[in-house]
Amino acid sequence: MDILKLNPISNLVGGVLGNNYKVVDSSENPEGIILRSFDMHGYDLPDSVLAIARAGAGVNNIPCEEYAQKGVVVFNTPGANANAVNELVITALLLGSRKIVPSIEWVKTLKGTENISKQVEKGKKSFVGREIAGKKLGVIGLGAIGARVANSAIALGMEVLGYDPYLSVTSALHLSRHVEITNDLSELYTTCDYITIHVPYTKENDKMISAQKIADMKDGAVIINCARGELVDNQAVIKALETGKLSRYFCDFPCEELIGVDGIVLTPHLGASTPEAEDNCAVMAAKELKDYIENGNVNNSVNFPRCSAPRMAEKRITICHKNVHGMIAKFSTIMGENSINIENFVNSSKGDFAYSILDVATVTDQIVTALNSIDGVIKVRVL
Repeated sequence: MDILKLNPISNLVGGVLGNNYKVVDSSENPEGIILRSFDMHGYDLPDSVLAIARAGAGVNNIPCEEYAQKGVVVFNTPGANANAVNELVITALLLGSRKIVPSIEWVKTLKGTENISKQVEKGKKSFVGREIAGKKLGVIGLGAIGARVANSAIALGMEVLGYDPYLSVTSALHLSRHVEITNDLSELYTTCDYITIHVPYTKENDKMISAQKIADMKDGAVIINCARGELVDNQAVIKALETGKLSRYFCDFPCEELIGVDGIVLTPHLGASTPEAEDNCAVMAAKELKDYIENGNVNNSVNFPRCSAPRMAEKRITICHKNVHGMIAKFSTIMGENSINIENFVNSSKGDFAYSILDVATVTDQIVTALNSIDGVIKVRVL
């Protein structure tokens, strides 16, 4: 089986997939695709592709809705790069408090001057900063990354206020007991010295850090954005820095309007740019692809619901379908009419789409044809 890579991927992928797979740079009929930043919008997707795995969390480079209509499952790897991003956020906290970058640039200007030590002692007062211990950090989004950031900040002596209306039990269990949780986002804006964002970008939260939200923040607040550039209104930030409402903005997503602005520290999307994170993401993506191709299990998909089960029979039927009334009854009717006992059945839905797993003793071409003929069924596979 061919797994097409659209970006350079860790060599660990081959070991995860095993000898039945070939990870290739080109293929006319790949069964899976693994990528990082390659833009798939407008990409001529081969009909043979069953699933796509993004070695990373963001999937803005993949037309997920379009692929769902084709029954192509899109995976991402949430949490695999969490430690790398966490470390960058902690770096940003320090850069946002101490004028480290300007001071480094100033020291470079001293090359060739006399009495450098005297110049240093005289000039260092221009770069006085503040300590983060005892300050309050607001964490928007307490998933794999946000939870790590919150815990790290607690370890550094900060107070932490977290906000996440979708906080999972798993994430909650990983949070330090010292992290305070609020259901009121405005409380976070008005009370925190530092605010860090850890939510995915959607149309609904475009420019969620707006001029109005910045106006609610404490004077001299610092915003850290290692999530997505579109979550913050750049012009509002620039104006707030000019007036002193904000003291610093750290952003891992450079753009023309932010480059060269005083008070803005930009890094070139370094969040997950460590060998460890790239390996972790690639391994997780490979495992997701393999489990789906071989067992039909869906975990960490962004366009189909989580749906998995241990195999309970000789054959497994998986069905990508629309999330509409009566589908399960239709599947059961077809199996009954063909005297097939369903030994295990799992179904999940997510928005407009749903996914079903049926474990049975045997499957005939007649059954597959009948399932495919149901209005709303997108793709049927027999494993």
